Amino acid sequence: MNDSVQNLAENQFELITLLPWLLLGLFFLPLIVAARFFRTFPSVFWVISFGVALVLSVMAILLAPAWAGAVLVLDWLFLIFANLDFLAVYLSTNRGIEVHREISKTSSQGVPMDSTLMVENRSSIRLVGEVRDDVPESFESQPNEHRMDLPVGARATYQRRLKPTQRGAFQLETVSMRFASPLRMWVRFRDFPQPAPINVYPNMKQLSDYALLARTNRLSLIGVRRTRRIGQDSDFERLRDYSRDDQFKHIDWRSTARRNKLTVRQFQSDQSQRVIFMLDCGRMMTNKRDGYTLLDHALNSALMMAYVALHQGDSVGMVCFSDRVHAFIPPRGGRSQMNRLIHASFDQFPRMVESRYDQAFLHLRNRCKRRSLVVLATNVIDEVNALAVSDYLRNINGQHLPMGVLMRDRSIFEAADNPQGDPMNMYRAAVASDILLWRNQLLNDLHHNGVLLVDTFPDELTAPLVNQYLQVKAKHLL
Repeated sequence: MNDSVQNLAENQFELITLLPWLLLGLFFLPLIVAARFFRTFPSVFWVISFGVALVLSVMAILLAPAWAGAVLVLDWLFLIFANLDFLAVYLSTNRGIEVHREISKTSSQGVPMDSTLMVENRSSIRLVGEVRDDVPESFESQPNEHRMDLPVGARATYQRRLKPTQRGAFQLETVSMRFASPLRMWVRFRDFPQPAPINVYPNMKQLSDYALLARTNRLSLIGVRRTRRIGQDSDFERLRDYSRDDQFKHIDWRSTARRNKLTVRQFQSDQSQRVIFMLDCGRMMTNKRDGYTLLDHALNSALMMAYVALHQGDSVGMVCFSDRVHAFIPPRGGRSQMNRLIHASFDQFPRMVESRYDQAFLHLRNRCKRRSLVVLATNVIDEVNALAVSDYLRNINGQHLPMGVLMRDRSIFEAADNPQGDPMNMYRAAVASDILLWRNQLLNDLHHNGVLLVDTFPDELTAPLVNQYLQVKAKHLL
């Protein structure tokens, strides 16, 4: 009988000992679920406080049972304050926070742009924490996040600078904030949807540079040469200041006497001719140089030449293709055509697929019946794609004037020029020389079949391409 009573007493004591922990577990389970669901998590201060309370409770039960009741009261007070703090940060930040972003919808590749974020606190607590705006892929942001300390009713403005390193269409989605609770026991995360599209276009600074130098007759500074025209253009265009390369017979003596400055008559060249760019967006254009793909370099140079051609009064079109035709811009003239070309090509990227030249040239034949200057920008690596490029450029000769833009691989040229050193360098130089001999033979075959060629390094493409176009105009090849 005494053993039974003793066992019952021991069981009651164990139950009394475990009861606080059972209550704590039952209390914490819904709290953890709620914290996870509402994205509100314990802070470092909460974890430390809970650890101290837990240690004190264990020590009181094991070493000083007389103090167990007092420690349990303190534990419950801690839990009550933690819950009140949780409710305060959740209910207060659930509404009353206004977020607004100001950012341009368009930008240029490599050109920094400003983004302004405005936050207004209409809640019932002081907002302390961090605010972070969305950063699209391939963007650089300075700074990445901002410290936030907003009293009730206050408004703050946060500035950052974004730098897009890649052209294309991007989307800003959300503004993320992190709030600390009034007692610093909880941290709440909340996202504010702020969708904003950003179109990153190729850097068109070269267009403004060309326009400025053209007005001052200093195009030689960017490598554009003045080309002597064969024959004589008879349509008068405008009067302008005399430059060193002008012919004396073009001086307008009456205007010179009136202005007291040498003035020449400028005649316009043949206009309303057509230029069509064919941009290869396949695997041959995926190589990178200075952070830009071959397609990036080709597109920048093509847009520069398009600007010059439109300025000359010609019509310009474009075909972007890889394993299929991705975009087609019919040839047109006028200033608005430049915007069409940029908007249609800014989100074209090289794809790891084999280019279908047959589909691209079939599309060209069906859409463009009139004789045009067809500029194919691509890269040749092996005999398969080189044969396709050669065949299609030769086949359109007669109906159109073909021009091949083939970009050199600088690493191959550097390997061929530096055979010194260990035997491995000599082996690389021999292989590179063999590739260059094959490539040179391909270029000679294209040239003998009446194909115009621009053969240069990607980062030096713009000036030779524009010069070749001006030479075509000067020789009246169209």
